[in-house]
Amino acid sequence: MTEQRGLPAEYRQFLIAFARGEYWAGHELLERAWRRTGSDFYHGLILLASAFVHVERHNVHGVGAQLDKAVASLSGYRPYYLGLHVGRLVEYLVHARSVLDDAAAKAPDTWPLAIEAPALEVEEHLIRGTEPEMSSA
Repeated sequence: MTEQRGLPAEYRQFLIAFARGEYWAGHELLERAWRRTGSDFYHGLILLASAFVHVERHNVHGVGAQLDKAVASLSGYRPYYLGLHVGRLVEYLVHARSVLDDAAAKAPDTWPLAIEAPALEVEEHLIRGTEPEMSSA
């Protein structure tokens, strides 16, 4: 991940941590920026990271609850925001929730779940440059 068009540092750091599977660290990195800016987009990404913290902890209920909250928070940012194709991300999260529900219905105590973290890759052409978070970069 590069410093494309001055993306906020915490956002870039979150994306790097998330890609490495460091979900708790990513959550913490972005939480500071969320508290400072009040960004609902950041909050949705924090909820996403939290869902995968629950995956690591084998907490099916926690995964589902956080996926639902992430979808609710991120849906308003479709089709894209800060370089992420949010539409595709939300579709993936809805699908992941369905996989989770199916797995829980068939074998509620079976682990691991067949849910993988999505790739969060910034596409430069999807950066508007007018997103409010850009002013905190």
